[in-house]
Amino acid sequence: MKNLLIKGDNLAALKMLRDELQLRNKIDLVYIDPPFATGGSFSIDSSGRTATISKAGEGTIAYTDTLKGAEFINFLKQRIEVIYDLLSEQGSLYLHIDYKIGHYVKVMLDDIFGNDMFRNDITRIKCNPKNFSRVGYGNIKDMILFYTKTRTPIWHEPRIPMKQEEIERLYPKIDKYGRRYTTVPIHAPGETQKGESALPFKGIYPPQGRHWRCSVEELERLDKAGLIEWSATGNPRKINYADEHATKKMQDIWDFKDPAYPTYPTEKNKEMLKTIIEASSDESSIVLDCFAGSGGTLVTAAQMGRRWIGVDVSDAAIRIIQKNFDIAGGIFPDEKEYDFIDITR
Repeated sequence: MKNLLIKGDNLAALKMLRDELQLRNKIDLVYIDPPFATGGSFSIDSSGRTATISKAGEGTIAYTDTLKGAEFINFLKQRIEVIYDLLSEQGSLYLHIDYKIGHYVKVMLDDIFGNDMFRNDITRIKCNPKNFSRVGYGNIKDMILFYTKTRTPIWHEPRIPMKQEEIERLYPKIDKYGRRYTTVPIHAPGETQKGESALPFKGIYPPQGRHWRCSVEELERLDKAGLIEWSATGNPRKINYADEHATKKMQDIWDFKDPAYPTYPTEKNKEMLKTIIEASSDESSIVLDCFAGSGGTLVTAAQMGRRWIGVDVSDAAIRIIQKNFDIAGGIFPDEKEYDFIDITR
């Protein structure tokens, strides 16, 4: 399948992908950033700057965000039901939404995916702190709801480098070669009455109520390799070196601020999109964004070797997506260029 850019209503486009192009159960990753039910409209002026519309005549309208409440939830639900059909058995959905409406959206997603397929409510730090005077705390975040279709999704766990101060705090010891390290217990809670994890290691049994974390054979191997540290009282602990564990699991608070001067009102941080695509797709995967906006998801997916499908109804969005691919340049081998379909004609 070639990459595909579709201009038109995304509900019609999604049904076309499912029914006419036979992509049911074929898409591994969907990232969408739909309208946030703000009640506003968003424009691009003649210089390319984006803004919220406060009165008519201020530039070209990029998109409107006028649906609210139950009407908005129903609008989104119709599209998510088709997206669910399109997702493969190893597929994931990341839905980017505002905190004011997001909790209602989650209830709707639970109904479609099942609450047991809910993975994360990711808090995304979107901007620097503001000092507006109002009753309430400043808002610097939005949210990303992460669901998988089944219990066996594509998952490449994101890990991030530790800061130097974290390394020094978590690995406070230094060996004779100057390598930072820490030690951890070689036993864990829970007694084993029978089996290898209850056998003696160097004549020592696990403490009462605990068992060895690995087999005695493995403990012997670690000790021979110099990876067991013995205390003055004869207590063995495993050595972990900082230079072998200098990354940490990514958590559910993300600090990915959006561009200060976006080319489109909903343009998102490219590193955030890269993180999502890397975690929940393979190079053989199809990535879908049916609220494509500036095309950030599509360009990033292409740069990472994924196939992609983008949909947007806005003339301004389609122009900017095409322009952004031209600017990126050299992404596609000849056989992987994209097709363009206009279903509004």
